[in-house]
Amino acid sequence: MSEQSIGVFDSGLGGLTAVKELIKVLPQENIIYFGDTARVPYGNRSQKTIRKYAKQDADFLISKGVKVIIAACGTVSSVATELYNDLPVPFTGVVVPTATAAVNATENGKIGIIGTSATINSGSYKKEILRQNSSITVFQQDCPLFVSLVENGFISPDDKIVQLVVERYLSSMKTDGIDTLILGCTHFPIIAKAISNYLGDNVRLIDSGRETALYAADILKTHNLLNKSNTAGTCSYYVSDTIESFRHTAEIFLGKSVEDEVKHINMEQVALQ
Repeated sequence: MSEQSIGVFDSGLGGLTAVKELIKVLPQENIIYFGDTARVPYGNRSQKTIRKYAKQDADFLISKGVKVIIAACGTVSSVATELYNDLPVPFTGVVVPTATAAVNATENGKIGIIGTSATINSGSYKKEILRQNSSITVFQQDCPLFVSLVENGFISPDDKIVQLVVERYLSSMKTDGIDTLILGCTHFPIIAKAISNYLGDNVRLIDSGRETALYAADILKTHNLLNKSNTAGTCSYYVSDTIESFRHTAEIFLGKSVEDEVKHINMEQVALQ
């Protein structure tokens, strides 16, 4: 079973930042990624709908024989927590590993959280942070426009539009004096430089994709599922909408071409199985 793939899913493209980190942390592992690009975004859906979609996404990866599943999506990790108990393989979202890293990083006890509206409204990161350390002060802000910026290629820290949106969302946190900021959506690391430029070098950014990749490595070790191969792993990508648009945007997230590795699936047919 150790040679089977790691399954990763997201509502669209943001989970590719987690894939990029997984390749760095676990280069020998095979990865299957599913992006539900036909039904993106999840962040403004009802909790019932998010849970239904998340279950279908996980079931698709199970059908591919994966050995562990990562919900590389802040929205799913915040809302569809029952997935932890209902799957036949180990499962993790992004909330626990990311919150833990933030608690360990802060020095002044002031942590900021940014994410989709669904993630922020769920209060998942805040609850986990306070569970670990009730003396920490948490500041939250939903940043829905960040997703649109990234997926439309507005990612340069020198872009005036990016700078204005960053300032609009983060000005209050800068005033509040946070020293740690959770990038609670896997899209956000793509514009981390612009965020860091605005907040300053004394604010540490916590990348949910990076922390989740490290956490997944620990899960594999614990369950004796690490791939012991000496060769580099493979990556396969599945999407529920057009392949062409995914290929283009995936290059922004991964920094490389995925030309021959993307396949389309019909989620309506998967849901009926």
